[in-house]
Amino acid sequence: MTVRSLAAVAALIVNVAGCSRGSASVHPLVVQGAMQIEVEKLTTHLEQAIVEKVGEWTFWRGTVDGYPVIVSKTLKGMSNAAAATTIAVQNYQPAAIINQGTAGGHDPELRLYDIVLGSRSVNLGAFKSPFKAAGGGSHPLEWKPLNLTAADGSAATDRNRGLATFDADPVLMTTARGVKTSYTRGRVVEGVIGSSDMWNDEFDRVVALHDAYGTAVEEMETASAAQVARQMGVPFLGVRIVSDNVTNSTPWDPKTSEACEDFVLQIIKAHVATLKR
Repeated sequence: MTVRSLAAVAALIVNVAGCSRGSASVHPLVVQGAMQIEVEKLTTHLEQAIVEKVGEWTFWRGTVDGYPVIVSKTLKGMSNAAAATTIAVQNYQPAAIINQGTAGGHDPELRLYDIVLGSRSVNLGAFKSPFKAAGGGSHPLEWKPLNLTAADGSAATDRNRGLATFDADPVLMTTARGVKTSYTRGRVVEGVIGSSDMWNDEFDRVVALHDAYGTAVEEMETASAAQVARQMGVPFLGVRIVSDNVTNSTPWDPKTSEACEDFVLQIIKAHVATLKR
């Protein structure tokens, strides 16, 4: 075999391997959900899906309308979401990432099954409590925000106050806007998605977060995944459905996750069409 033939075979092997993992020419779309109920319906729409696992993180790799799509079960929480996003970027080199699932409402105007397109996401878990001596108690509404994406140095003394925020990719947002009319279970609005490793059910705290940071909903993954995506240069969009809302006494409904998946499937199909072009 000639040197030229060997080079051709090597190039073919690299191309095939690259296409299976996301090559320079075919980058998959990654869609994330934390819980099984947030990804199960999406996985049924993958053509020729295979399951891959890295540690406890699961990835279903297949196609939608002939284009590579990967559904990622990130598991719950900020650390899991960051880890799953890093694994996805390193292993699959995605063209874009969509993080979706359920969320609790912060806006009293939002009802069950309303969907929030995250114009930006914010980390609601980074605060500094002011000094209080023994017996001074704890007053969370007095805590000050920390921006953990700020420069080196003590986060407690950094003058760059305000929580870290991450804007949605404008192309993905435009695509999502374009399929809004396909959703009939509730409204589709744009707003801020708040994320932290907390479940806030104190009415006054939820209202304070909504007033201070404009949060429409809160959950436990979007901002973390968005931060990693931004740091690694991958377009990102968060999509969340209202599954409960303490501000208008709406109890949790797990079935909302399926409605969110149905809507996100329309975003996938629309964005895949643009990627194929």
